[in-house]
Amino acid sequence: MRQILVSSYQFFLIAKLGPKGFQTPMWDFNVMLVTITQTPPTTTSAFAGFDVSTTRGATSKALELLSCTIAAVKQLEQLKSPDARIGLEEPNTSDLMGTVAGSATGMQTFDGPRFLMTFWEQGILTKKWLPGQSTVGSTTFYSGCFVLVRWEEGKGELFELMELKRSEGYTSGIWRAGTQFWNHRGVLISMMSNLPCSMYLGGPFDNNTAAIVPSNPEHLPALWAFCSSPEFARTVRSIDQALKVTTNTLEKIPFDLARWQKVAREACPHGLPRPISKDPAQWLFSGHPKGSDEPLHVALARLLGYRWPRQTGSDFPDCPAIAPDGLDKLADDDGIVCISATKGEAAAAERLRTILAQALGRFDLGVLLTEAGPKGSKSKTLEEWLRNEFFEQHCAIFHQRPFIWHIWDGHRNGFSALVNYHKLTHANLEKLTYAYLGDWLRRQQAAVEAGEAGSDARLEAAKRLQARLKLIIEGEPPYDIFVRWKPLSRQAIGWHPDLNDGVRMNIRPFATADVLRKRVKISWDKDRGKEPVRDKQEYPWFWGWDEKKQDFAGVGREPDGSRWNDCHYSGEMKKKAKEASEKR
Repeated sequence: MRQILVSSYQFFLIAKLGPKGFQTPMWDFNVMLVTITQTPPTTTSAFAGFDVSTTRGATSKALELLSCTIAAVKQLEQLKSPDARIGLEEPNTSDLMGTVAGSATGMQTFDGPRFLMTFWEQGILTKKWLPGQSTVGSTTFYSGCFVLVRWEEGKGELFELMELKRSEGYTSGIWRAGTQFWNHRGVLISMMSNLPCSMYLGGPFDNNTAAIVPSNPEHLPALWAFCSSPEFARTVRSIDQALKVTTNTLEKIPFDLARWQKVAREACPHGLPRPISKDPAQWLFSGHPKGSDEPLHVALARLLGYRWPRQTGSDFPDCPAIAPDGLDKLADDDGIVCISATKGEAAAAERLRTILAQALGRFDLGVLLTEAGPKGSKSKTLEEWLRNEFFEQHCAIFHQRPFIWHIWDGHRNGFSALVNYHKLTHANLEKLTYAYLGDWLRRQQAAVEAGEAGSDARLEAAKRLQARLKLIIEGEPPYDIFVRWKPLSRQAIGWHPDLNDGVRMNIRPFATADVLRKRVKISWDKDRGKEPVRDKQEYPWFWGWDEKKQDFAGVGREPDGSRWNDCHYSGEMKKKAKEASEKR
């Protein structure tokens, strides 16, 4: 179509308005104004080009159009561009990116909550899950390394889901997209906005990114030098103004290999740096508080017994596993640390101070608190920070999928405990409910009998918390764990979480019972997309089950394949389904 337009019709004007080019509220499309006449172009025909795409706001764009530089572009020269793409500059005759590198978009699982999770939701990485990469907010050597993909060697549940979709007529192989580049190094481009990038380490990547992998590994430094420069985004956007660019575009941009090899040698005379990250939300992170972006949060996680992947035997390209650092001996055995001294254990602040001294040596607590979390802390003491700010910061750092849960009774001076989610088994939840909280209740009862001011309020708050924790242990609706992709026969009965289901599924009973220090920003509404048709007995929520009537009727929902999360089933119903499944 572009070839026909360029060769048959005279262009007078192209104005790139960019996003938010109109005052009327609308999506951020990259809008253009184009003037074309039916007059055929001649060899001397040229059109005027205006670019105000980077100016913000419709009013500012209108003013900028009156004063910006006007480009005069020869029309028929545009036919020399790859795919006859129309730009506001004369076509570059340099070699194209596709001559030295290949590119591909990443995979789509069709069910992110089921097949994608953050690495900290798993205690130890297993072969079931592959570490992958996702988009980045700004260009950084190594970033986006927080994703796990449930791959199971391409033969597990994702494969089974694709087979179900295939039986319904689905034929695309996008669930395997990018696998040709696995175990190769390259550059990973985030495909929207100003196209920030990071190094690609050879694992799975999602379909909001594209990997550019050089045919010759020696060209990788030059490739990185180009892609990490502002010139890369300008070059791509000169021929593709779509909100999300395509991988086809990346191979059609000019790339001067010799020039960028020289730039790479000057910028990195000793070669590209090895993979490393100070960000605890990256699986490259070492797991030690010293040198971390968040030393307080890392030290507390280590106190609760959490270790990062490289500390549990996982290694990555040029990023080996790490030997023990001596902090494990200070970690809590059961992953339960109370903020007040309880059951013979020291208070959380005291224990945290010990591990900070071991990890950092001499440290300035004021500086650590001021720099804690994305926005810093206003607390003056460790206890104040632990009680009031830690959990909200932890949720923000770890993408609203917290692995340390702050459970409290709602009283500002009441019972509070920090719990390592990976260690919160049924037995340890009972231990928290009856041993730790029980000890606190006995002390508050004694304080009430001694006439201590405020003890009666603390006692009542603790009793309410204990009652709610008992409900979670029993797991009857609405305090049950519901995982929509599992059949009814495999749903948990009581508090028996499966780490493979992720924090989003397993934290729900605690959020429902309102025992977390801050509300997590997680939605349990419908997930995007549709499920393949499922068995009516094993997946009653797919068809519309009425819990009260114990029948597939009365809820006004047809089997439309929607992904429902707001469902609850009694322990008795789950037990019967399990027994029926075992008989079958």
